[in-house]
Amino acid sequence: MSEDSDPLYGKALLRLAADAPGAGRLAAPDARAMVSNPACGDQVTVELRLDGPNIAALAHDTHACILTQASMAILATIAPGMDRARVEALNAGVVAMLRDGAPPPLPAYAAFGDAATLPGRYICVLLPLRALLGALESAEPDSQGTEIQSGG
Repeated sequence: MSEDSDPLYGKALLRLAADAPGAGRLAAPDARAMVSNPACGDQVTVELRLDGPNIAALAHDTHACILTQASMAILATIAPGMDRARVEALNAGVVAMLRDGAPPPLPAYAAFGDAATLPGRYICVLLPLRALLGALESAEPDSQGTEIQSGG
């Protein structure tokens, strides 16, 4: 079954994935991280420009399924202005939504409601958040950059 005909991929997710805000590269990023899911080959690279502890700009290169693309689209839209603590809280909220049936941490994440029934797809929704957290970690003193392989 193709992603286009699967009920998991509703119109809201398809629109988010197609919009791809923030796709591309930053001229002089302060931080960068690449994460991948070896189980399916999804790969997300995030670049950040920082203003102190806050994200001033985010760009990404996402080669992934529609769930990961849509999750990255949401994150690219909301991340500017956030600091690490807010990103960590968002990540915890998305995990709780997927694993425990908690309400979405932000209305846009409601589009992933059907993904909560498929634990093997949680990583798809979470991969962009892991990339963003990895980029923020790479900006910390004594960091050597970040490349992460994520499992389910």
